[in-house]
Amino acid sequence: MKELTPSQYRQRWSEDDERDGRVVMIDVREDHELAISRLPNAVHMPMGEVPGRLAELDRDRPLVVLCRSGGRSGQVVQYLQQQGFEDVYNLAGGINEWAETLDPTLTVY
Repeated sequence: MKELTPSQYRQRWSEDDERDGRVVMIDVREDHELAISRLPNAVHMPMGEVPGRLAELDRDRPLVVLCRSGGRSGQVVQYLQQQGFEDVYNLAGGINEWAETLDPTLTVY
C-alpha cells in the first residue's frame, strides 16, 4: 500500500490542485467526526459507503484517503486497489497527523 505523510502530500499537491481536481482527497470518517475537524477540499465518503459509490471516483486521478489516524483509510486504500484503482494513497497518521504537522488550528481527537 502506498502512503504519504501530510507533509509529503502537501509537497506534492497544493490546495489549488485539490480544488481543480488534479488530486482527490477522500475523507472516510463519519459525520460526527467531520463536525470535530475537517479539510475543506476533501470529499466526504464514509467508509461504509465506498463500495456503493465507486462510480463517483475517477480512476485517472490520484486519490488520497484519510481518516482520523490512518487505519480505516488504509483498509479503504486496500479495497480500492482490489477494485483496480492504481493511483491511490493512504494519508499516514490521518487528520490528527495533519493537525500536528500542518494545521494546528484543527482539533485532534
